[in-house]
Amino acid sequence: MQVYVELAVVENFCMDFTLLFCAKLVSKNRAGIFRLCIASALGAAFAVVFPLFKLQAVWSILIKLLSGLIICAVAGKYGSFKAYIKMSALFLGFTALLGGALIGVFSLAGISYAEGKGYFLSSVPIGIPLFCALLLIILARRIAAKLKKAGKTTVLCKIWSGEKFVELSGFFDSGNKVYHMGQPVSVIPQFAAKKIIDENRIKGAVKIHTVAGSKKLKIFTADKIEINSGEKTETVKNVIIGISPNPTGGAVLHPDILEE
Repeated sequence: MQVYVELAVVENFCMDFTLLFCAKLVSKNRAGIFRLCIASALGAAFAVVFPLFKLQAVWSILIKLLSGLIICAVAGKYGSFKAYIKMSALFLGFTALLGGALIGVFSLAGISYAEGKGYFLSSVPIGIPLFCALLLIILARRIAAKLKKAGKTTVLCKIWSGEKFVELSGFFDSGNKVYHMGQPVSVIPQFAAKKIIDENRIKGAVKIHTVAGSKKLKIFTADKIEINSGEKTETVKNVIIGISPNPTGGAVLHPDILEE
């Protein structure tokens, strides 16, 4: 089967981007789209050049695994080596899973394919429609997030630090993308923080971006936070809290806090 270089580059870029984005979502990595594009372009270039070396089977597998690790190193933002291993394992796992699925589907359908960088270049360029489907999913997620933000639901929060606690109203903000060492950061006003902690509980600061510019918020780890939505109460332990300089207001909860 004849394979055009241009199609191979586009298909492998689309496939790498799709798999990297899925790994990013599952691992909750906070890398931006630009990083994923750079890593996907690197993977596409490798997929085109790799067959020229004609390596033996063992070396071929090792080089492919190494390329996957390099791609993941470029694609993500990592606060620890564990976070890097997590995203890399997911990327390689999704790659193997999709590759096996494609072999089965192509065999059943009688579609010819040529082996590429762990993927399959076929008369049906599967990577491209997958990529388009992913773009629709990203668009749908952003629209849903905006609609959710427009209809904020107020909850009652009880934040504990040792034997002390403070109660205040709050809401989940889908626009809150602040993380510290891979953990989501929720924000409370100064008056609430002063009721439950002193300076020795402050464990650093986190940088945030607002319409007024960038600033740093002091952070501490609350022992637990109880979130009452009116229908049920959920408890999350060891929550990272940022201290807003605003003297009044409620809690701005990270949308991923309940997944921790």
